[in-house]
Amino acid sequence: MYPEPLKFIGISFVRSYGLLLAISFLLGVYLSIKRANKAGLNQNAVIDLSFIVLVAALIGSRFFYVIYHTEEFSNNLLDIINPFHSGYVGIAGLSMMGGVVLAIIAAFLFFMIKRMSPWPVCDVMMPMFALGIGITRIGCFLNGCCFGLPTHSPLGVIFPSDSLAGYVFPDTPLIPTQIYEAIAGFVILFIVLWSERFKKFDGHSFWITLGLYGAWRFSIDFYRYYEDSMVFATIDHQHLSRNQLLSALLVVGSIVAYIITYTRWRRQAGTRAGTSVA
Repeated sequence: MYPEPLKFIGISFVRSYGLLLAISFLLGVYLSIKRANKAGLNQNAVIDLSFIVLVAALIGSRFFYVIYHTEEFSNNLLDIINPFHSGYVGIAGLSMMGGVVLAIIAAFLFFMIKRMSPWPVCDVMMPMFALGIGITRIGCFLNGCCFGLPTHSPLGVIFPSDSLAGYVFPDTPLIPTQIYEAIAGFVILFIVLWSERFKKFDGHSFWITLGLYGAWRFSIDFYRYYEDSMVFATIDHQHLSRNQLLSALLVVGSIVAYIITYTRWRRQAGTRAGTSVA
């Protein structure tokens, strides 16, 4: 585990998670621009939206973490936005699902203000979200956060005591959910790009990516560790996290939206065919 790849005068200016997050963002923007140019879209819209989504994702992730960990900030509310913590630089404590939700809201507000159809640009950019999952979850593993439950499997990982995982479960093999999520991100990316061979309408890649991620996140969260404050409900001794609630909503919403969009495309295609015959 390497949470601090670089240090300077005792302060870590670069942490593994932050470094890989930056790499995934820059690589995602670069590839999105290439995809936009190939699709004949305005690359400036991709660049502008990328930075809006980044800021919204960070704010949403931080907010969703803070509201369920208020005890951590009871002594000093400035710690919510303070980037300096115990010898390192960065905002500690993010909950990704909050970032996903706020990023989607911010993106659609952007399109409303610009009076643009969201779907062509969303199709170009959304697969890069899966790429980002693949890269940044490796950073989570190196950082020792977003870890799984104890396991007797030979694939279990014992994290150092100075990591969050090692602090919560000292000398205990844990399910490396971060690695599984990283693999899932790359698999989702492959599936979506492959499915684009059969793309019939704008919105295809966006809804498939969002639905696949939601389904995976709902599944893997059964094996992730969460504090009691993050438990949404308990059914037959099985805890369901608040992230799973959001994931389930993403899955259902994506399926419904995909069906509606596909049905609308079929109807329009039929109308055009009938007009051309007439």
